[in-house]
Amino acid sequence: MEGHEIVGFVAGFGTTFAAASDLFAILKRRSSQGMNPMMAGIMGSFQIMWVHYGILIDSMPVVVWNIIAVVTNFLMVGVFFNLPAL
Repeated sequence: MEGHEIVGFVAGFGTTFAAASDLFAILKRRSSQGMNPMMAGIMGSFQIMWVHYGILIDSMPVVVWNIIAVVTNFLMVGVFFNLPAL
């Protein structure tokens, strides 16, 4: 693995799991209060474009982390519609 790929994986880890921490917090408190599903849906939609871009430029870090981010954001939307806002 080359140096720029290592930087890409570290950066992707940070940005992807920043959103995942919100998902874990919502699940822990069992409430979707304060969550904006529109933001998560928009982010997930544009991250699909990042996945496509990563494929076009043959960048594994861009592809991998954005696939994880897409799943995380769409899980957030699903959680919003399945948990009460207390």
